[in-house]
Amino acid sequence: MLRGACVGCALLPPFVRAARSFCWVPDDASSAILSALKYDGWPAVAEAMGERLARLEWPADVVAERAALIPVPLADVKQRQRGFNQATVLAAAVARRWQVPVWDDVIARSRATPSQTRLTPGERLANVHRAFALQSGADARIRGQHLIVVDDVLTTGATLNACASVLFEGGARTVSYLTFGRARTHADRH
Repeated sequence: MLRGACVGCALLPPFVRAARSFCWVPDDASSAILSALKYDGWPAVAEAMGERLARLEWPADVVAERAALIPVPLADVKQRQRGFNQATVLAAAVARRWQVPVWDDVIARSRATPSQTRLTPGERLANVHRAFALQSGADARIRGQHLIVVDDVLTTGATLNACASVLFEGGARTVSYLTFGRARTHADRH
């Protein structure tokens, strides 16, 4: 489990309250678990991942205010290929333990994007620019809420920040992030 302040947290948008991840990636064990979930068709592993995510410590205000979990949406073609959205199954596993809903109908991919795996930070930002949109009518449900955006891995934060921006512009009061893995930045290596 990760401990201590994250160097990257200082770079989060001002409307993002907190970010939590369970483990570092790449790492032999965490990378194998994520690969089993995303690429080997093992969505059942999300239950154990969600159990660990649900036990992460949060600031008291986040615990008191979290209204719903918002999974990062996949492009339709990726979801058809995979058969499920890994962020949605992770969010569902956490939601059962936290007793909060999963709102998977709030954000949609407005366009498919190439995999971010081998992109530089700048390329990642460009890749997800305007890749997400608020679903019609979702603004009434999210207005004034503290929402937790869920994804499998936080690398540069480009995807999570793009989703958070859509939520904030749609009326959410604040957003936090929850991921299973987090990639180390240059600052984390020292």
